[in-house]
Amino acid sequence: MRLSVIIVSYNVCDLLRRCLQSVDASSQLTSDWLSVDVTVVDNASSDGSAQMVAAEFPHVCLVDSPDNLGFPRANNLALKRLGFDDEGDGRPSPDFVMLLNPDTEIVDDALGKMAEFLRDHPHAGACGPRLHYADGSLQHAAFAFPGLAQLLLDLFPLADVPVVRRLLHRLLDSRLNGRYPRRQWLGVKPFSVGFALGAALMARAESVQKTGLLDEGYFMYCEEMDWCLRMQAAGLPVFAVPTAQIIHHEGRSSRQVRWKSFERLWASRFRFFRLHDRLYPAGFHLCLRILLHLGLTWNGLIARRRFAQGLLSGDRLGEQLDTYARVMKLCG
Repeated sequence: MRLSVIIVSYNVCDLLRRCLQSVDASSQLTSDWLSVDVTVVDNASSDGSAQMVAAEFPHVCLVDSPDNLGFPRANNLALKRLGFDDEGDGRPSPDFVMLLNPDTEIVDDALGKMAEFLRDHPHAGACGPRLHYADGSLQHAAFAFPGLAQLLLDLFPLADVPVVRRLLHRLLDSRLNGRYPRRQWLGVKPFSVGFALGAALMARAESVQKTGLLDEGYFMYCEEMDWCLRMQAAGLPVFAVPTAQIIHHEGRSSRQVRWKSFERLWASRFRFFRLHDRLYPAGFHLCLRILLHLGLTWNGLIARRRFAQGLLSGDRLGEQLDTYARVMKLCG
């Protein structure tokens, strides 16, 4: 069977090298039944990423884009080359495809475990692994689709409120925040989820053919949530496979443009909520606007206080407040 791994990279050369090394090592552990090929789409990096891939990983298919295409467009470019569109190169499409962030490292035979799950469960549309941060702590790698409670916890910095500080950890790890129990992540049994993070998401070829490519209306964020929801609607459930473990050095690309990433996150959320109005009716949108205005106003006051305390520069304060204003305008 064949697995095609797609890595979209932007200015994380050293992490990309480690990621590719880990993919090569993991693929060797399942070479008796699973062949693994890799496509790297470099989104106009300026740190020598494309040159590194060409020099050190000649077996990898490199697409060196002159422009930053964003996450969905770059992945779709690779998917089309793999035969999932009329513009494919004529090769038969793989049995499985995996979207993998360049800031990840595969642990042991995680690729084989995920592919084996999809092979042995033909009703499943896609699956995600168990993710860990670099320090070994658990990162939630799959979520229920977001609701107002989750957005409330995201918008309001409860850690600054002493009365609820002790409850914060439980709240953030609860189903109110879209999380699944830790005991499931630390167990061995696969379990059904709403969506798995695009940092490491493996899909069956039939799922891609039935659901279609990623929605290029997103630049980054929420595209995997949209994809998984469309799979679920097509009768293709998504699962977490906790025995497959991957290290995730989270958000290294997005942190390079923090407030631009924040604006893109909310633009993507608005698009997702609008497109899936059966799940998010008019009442949800009204409550969301109220929550967002209150939350960004509250966070703006905190930023101004930090500026007054000398903890935040004027330039950074202005950038943050300007971003909040643009997000509020997007919301309407």
